[in-house]
Amino acid sequence: MSEKLFGTDGIRGVANIYPLTPDFCLKLAYVLAQKICLKHKRVAIARDTRISGDMLFSSLSAGFCAQGIDVVNLGIIPTPLCTTLTPKINVDMSIMITASHNPYQDNGLKLISANGNKFSDSDTKLLEDALVQDFCFDYDKDKIGKIIKANAGLDSYFPTIEKITHADSLKGMKIVLDSANGAFSDILPEVYKFLGAEIISLSNTPNGKNINENCGSQHTENLCKIVVENGYDLGVAVDGDGDRIIICDEKGNRLNGDQIIAFLAQYLHKHNLLKNNAVVATIYSNLGLGEYVKSLGLNFYATPVGERYVIEKMQQIGANLGGEESGHMVLSDYSLTGDAMLTAIVVCLGIKELGQKVSEIFPVFTPFPTIAHNLKFADKSQVEKIMSDSAVQQAIANAQKQLENIGSLIVRKSGTEPVIRLKLESKDEILIKNLSENLLQCIEKAK
Repeated sequence: MSEKLFGTDGIRGVANIYPLTPDFCLKLAYVLAQKICLKHKRVAIARDTRISGDMLFSSLSAGFCAQGIDVVNLGIIPTPLCTTLTPKINVDMSIMITASHNPYQDNGLKLISANGNKFSDSDTKLLEDALVQDFCFDYDKDKIGKIIKANAGLDSYFPTIEKITHADSLKGMKIVLDSANGAFSDILPEVYKFLGAEIISLSNTPNGKNINENCGSQHTENLCKIVVENGYDLGVAVDGDGDRIIICDEKGNRLNGDQIIAFLAQYLHKHNLLKNNAVVATIYSNLGLGEYVKSLGLNFYATPVGERYVIEKMQQIGANLGGEESGHMVLSDYSLTGDAMLTAIVVCLGIKELGQKVSEIFPVFTPFPTIAHNLKFADKSQVEKIMSDSAVQQAIANAQKQLENIGSLIVRKSGTEPVIRLKLESKDEILIKNLSENLLQCIEKAK
């Protein structure tokens, strides 16, 4: 039986604790060399700014090179740039070393196929089956790979930026940027200067340990404060690997991914840029988003939670806009995956075009009342015990029946943490309050 290593976004854990250890990375590189890196005999590896990135890069590189696979070192770049570059540099796959929005102690491995898409469930199952096998490392004195330094970064973005807009197109806008001390730290401020915006740049001095620390898309309190204190138009926050975006208005109100999706839907639709009149989100998005999108005469699709599933659906139906409430935004005309910076540029262009204050534009739609809980437990075995408890299962079934056609209930395990996420939505606030309290009591008893 294979070990479950991969969540919805690759392998995630604490750096230097299994599976984010040097010996595991050597083994993973060996398996990937044998099963994936068969055509070009080349793999690309990128990383964000967390301190453990060098260790994991070195271990993976040693494993690949020892099997005769060349490693293209992309250095510190955002995840979306890694996915965009992958199909262009003659590699069999890429690995992005990142734990995204998590603190620096965590890290992870996002596996990207040669076409720039994240590995599918079947791909990761193949790897999990292979990784549990007992095998000896085979070495050959005539098969030794090398590390190739690649030039990736700011210059790699300009061809795409020039497809969207031009120099000084944001002149007159005053924007606070929070780079999360992550992979966009050098790129984001320079791009906005090129676009002519007046900026204040926050959290763009990474030291290996301050990535996402009280900053970025998960911690927008300081961003909102700086926007208000300085009288700026809006704030833009990204996360550590640059695939999430959250914005705030001039009053310091935080606007989540659902509001950004809604804004992009109407903006692209107005300019005849929305393909197949389709918008893709996940079941975790607020029900009000789907209601709003449909009111525009557009088709709305909800996938399982995870950017990978959003992208798969977009490709299936030929859509070019998708995203998640958490801030992943996919504009597939410009990027293969969620790109916080490119999304922010399009949003800012739309705001400037309207000539209104951001607080007059947002919220784009009125969300359904929501109750959400992120319940953290000691370990994943406790999560499994709770989720399999018959009383918990019955409470979930009863709540779903009561919310049928008038709301929604989502109960899901986190793919990366010992967390159960609980979310209820309905215009009937009293109902979801009562259902939430009952579910929490059942979960507490099942611990």
